[in-house]
Amino acid sequence: NEGREYIEAPRWADIGIVVCMVAVFYNVAGTFVAGRWSGISGVLVLDLIALAGLYLAGMFYTTNLPMDQYWWWWVIHLWVEATWEVLVGCIMAWGLIKTLGARRRIVTTWLYIEVALMFGSGILGLGHHYFWIGTPEYWLGIGGFFSALEPIPLVAMVVHAVYDAGRHSFRSNNHPALAWLIAHAFGNFLGAGVWGFMQTLPQINMYTHGTQWSSSHGHLAFFGAYTTIVVAFIYLAIQRLRGDVWMSAGMDGAWRWKWSLALLHIGMVGMTIALLIAGYEQSFVERAVGGSTWQAYFEGQTQPWFVQAMWWRMAFGILMTAGLVLLLLDFVRAGAQETRPIKSLALPQAVAAGG
Repeated sequence: NEGREYIEAPRWADIGIVVCMVAVFYNVAGTFVAGRWSGISGVLVLDLIALAGLYLAGMFYTTNLPMDQYWWWWVIHLWVEATWEVLVGCIMAWGLIKTLGARRRIVTTWLYIEVALMFGSGILGLGHHYFWIGTPEYWLGIGGFFSALEPIPLVAMVVHAVYDAGRHSFRSNNHPALAWLIAHAFGNFLGAGVWGFMQTLPQINMYTHGTQWSSSHGHLAFFGAYTTIVVAFIYLAIQRLRGDVWMSAGMDGAWRWKWSLALLHIGMVGMTIALLIAGYEQSFVERAVGGSTWQAYFEGQTQPWFVQAMWWRMAFGILMTAGLVLLLLDFVRAGAQETRPIKSLALPQAVAAGG
């Protein structure tokens, strides 16, 4: 490997990742061709092609450092913040149909809007990584403006689907999954959108780049964008494993998923705020006052605000660990005592048929 951070996987692993993506594409495309084709499945299949293609940008090295950083960020930003976000949007759309009986037209419309914004704002928003690698100055304005638009359609999709479900008296058949889907929408918006935009403008990023401020954004963005959607679909898989039973908010042992949801989010928000405080202190002492010298770097990490914030980060991390243990326990026990099938609830046809 070329030793570049984040994509320092050995060459055999690089090739393996692409092979796995191609295999998933073949499986998904073959499944949809043999069954029902829809807007959601079409976006998913095209996105899987982009998912494999964009990763190839990180598999070659150039001797020109700014040029190499340019292609490097195609993987770090576009692969993660564009193609993976679209994949999450497809999963979210299907999840809302499955858990809430959301109308396919609504979620598909918002998915199309997301794709347009993602590949518009996502590609141009890539410019906020070009501030300090030797690229032309026009990237400062472009990158600063377009970076905050990407998660907006996901929130709109959930809000619209929940509103429409309430208006038509739809009933959720999997409350844990729905709760985590809603947590995903707002966690993605806050972590990737708000927390990302807080440090995206070049005038701010000059002081926050590489501090715990970035870690604060990374923690909340990854948890909100990806962890939550994975947990939601684990609950959907559990429901399927139990024989498509009704998993309500009042089912036996429901306290486990509710408390795990609360503990994990309190822990994550606490860690995020603690890291934000530490990053603010670093930006002030190390960058603004100290001028980014080595001495200022070490002085910034001995200040009371930084030290106390890192202790709080550990405390909230322990709280989050407790939530994780409870969540894993619920994965084993959820729905085990439930016998009421989904179809007995007279849900919309799309849900009863599996989406």
